[in-house]
Amino acid sequence: MLKQIVIRKGTFFLGFSAILLIPSCSKNNTAPINAEPARYVTTLFEYVPAPGQFINQSLGDENGARSILNGNQGIVSLGAFGGYIVLGFDHSVVNVPDEKDIAIYGNATNNFAEPGIVWVMKDENGNGIPDDTWYEIRGSEFGKTGYLRDYTVTYFKPADDATDILWKDNQGNEGVVKRNDRHSQPYFPSWIDQESYQLKGSLLPNTNIDKSNPLLIVSKPFTYGYADNTAVKDEIDIADAIDERGEKVSLSSIDFVKIQTGMLADLGHLGELSTEVTAVEDLNTP
Repeated sequence: MLKQIVIRKGTFFLGFSAILLIPSCSKNNTAPINAEPARYVTTLFEYVPAPGQFINQSLGDENGARSILNGNQGIVSLGAFGGYIVLGFDHSVVNVPDEKDIAIYGNATNNFAEPGIVWVMKDENGNGIPDDTWYEIRGSEFGKTGYLRDYTVTYFKPADDATDILWKDNQGNEGVVKRNDRHSQPYFPSWIDQESYQLKGSLLPNTNIDKSNPLLIVSKPFTYGYADNTAVKDEIDIADAIDERGEKVSLSSIDFVKIQTGMLADLGHLGELSTEVTAVEDLNTP
């Protein structure tokens, strides 16, 4: 079971992850000197899912989050909108001009996707932890109708495990993450003690959701720039990173990746839309 642990550094918080209780997170201590850089992410820094049908199961707990490290091709679910995972490489991933730099693997197919927003960070202060600036990867839906930055959702712990989970957003809307008959475990993360918690990120439009057949609501892939969006893998270009004003930034390299469920949608009998991740790879490592 994950423990709720908060590590304070200035005004930066890393919560809900026990992995930071290792002797050191610095790159100099995560691999032997002169070792070849690992092709896949090696470190889990945070896993804070939104409520969902797979949370508190094997792909919705700390073990699921750890299962995707080192190219093991495990799987972790991020739950509904805003659920996220923060991962680190054991080296800096170089931004190669005119090339894709990282690949994120999920369980999307050619006809079904659960797109997640991708964020990247450079270890500017060199301390080996993700406490610098996150930059969003600008995907195909950036700026379109229904896309929102700084979107916040508050999830409320239900009175019992059989009750749908209430959410309210910062736009005055509310709804529920619906339970289904196939998953009887609690949908609200069991390691979160608060009666409610907030998740914040960028919201993708729901224009990819096809409800023409109520018995099979389909979330189709977007064009590019998101996790769990295309079959096999989604290739990401660090050059597509943007700042809080939506302007491109020039990053020579990055060290950390954050993936966040980008939509708040009910897919009928398929349950809530939730981004899944199976691995994250540096495409330019030999």
